[in-house]
Amino acid sequence: MRLCRFFHHGANQLGLYDERGIVALPAGAAAYTRATGRPLELVESDDLLDFLPPDGQAHAACRRLAEWVAVHRDEIRSVALDPATVELLVPIPRPNKLLLLAGNYAEHVVERGGVAAERAETFPYVFMKPPSTTLTNPGVPIRLPAVSPTAIDWELELGVVIGRRAKSISEREALAVVAGYTVINDISNRRYRPNPERKPRERDKFFDWLHGKWHDGFCPCGPALVSADAVPNPQALTMSLHVNDRQHQNGSTASMVFPVAAIIAFISQMMTLEPGDIISTGTPAGVGSATNTFLMPGDRIEARIEGIGTLVTPVVAESVVAE
Repeated sequence: MRLCRFFHHGANQLGLYDERGIVALPAGAAAYTRATGRPLELVESDDLLDFLPPDGQAHAACRRLAEWVAVHRDEIRSVALDPATVELLVPIPRPNKLLLLAGNYAEHVVERGGVAAERAETFPYVFMKPPSTTLTNPGVPIRLPAVSPTAIDWELELGVVIGRRAKSISEREALAVVAGYTVINDISNRRYRPNPERKPRERDKFFDWLHGKWHDGFCPCGPALVSADAVPNPQALTMSLHVNDRQHQNGSTASMVFPVAAIIAFISQMMTLEPGDIISTGTPAGVGSATNTFLMPGDRIEARIEGIGTLVTPVVAESVVAE
């Protein structure tokens, strides 16, 4: 089951996502009742978590609707919306936490000049982005920051949405707290160097890297969120990223050093994970910095993960407003 948030006819709405047509939940429920004579109780909510496992109050009803729509799609074409005519929105617009992993694919570590470590020898490197200013709707351009525009890179990642409060859980228990999965593009500024006249300090390199993750709009997310119960194994999803129709990344979540369950368990030892929190699980090989290829105004990024969808992100220059 793939769900999405979208803006249409002056309101934010929730729907069943399909590239052939989006079915708004109320319209789908009405069609289901007309065809079957059975009511379908869907709560009035603008929060996708209410329709997802493990604790969504309308999860069972929404799944029943999704299964019916999949069979009767041709019969309900009149209520399906062309995705090109709606404004797709980030599936979880205001997560309390937006956590990301660095170096979770060995090939990516090597292509960036590092030495890949075995899982038993290390631990997940976790950092954060400010969700209120970095999360970006599908189709909305990212802006190359005027302060440092020349080394902006892409990173296709599997996003994990937490559906149940969790603290100090085991790896065996971890997948039971997942609501679903989405596509994330962890945009990165590889050469951000604040204050060129600065006095060098020991940790400059790390903080330059970290600050280069924080620019506005640097976390496109979507176009949909696939329910966890529709993904038997999150370590078996193919991934690909194209810029202007040229493929740069082609990998699989099977190549993660730390799988999804291990990541969730590790983070939960330090902090309480809450419903709606998003964890982005790292990127495979093929980033631009490996070949000194960076994003330019006019570029178009297409980031795809099997079973979820394709996240499309245009690239523009940031406008500088004169004082």
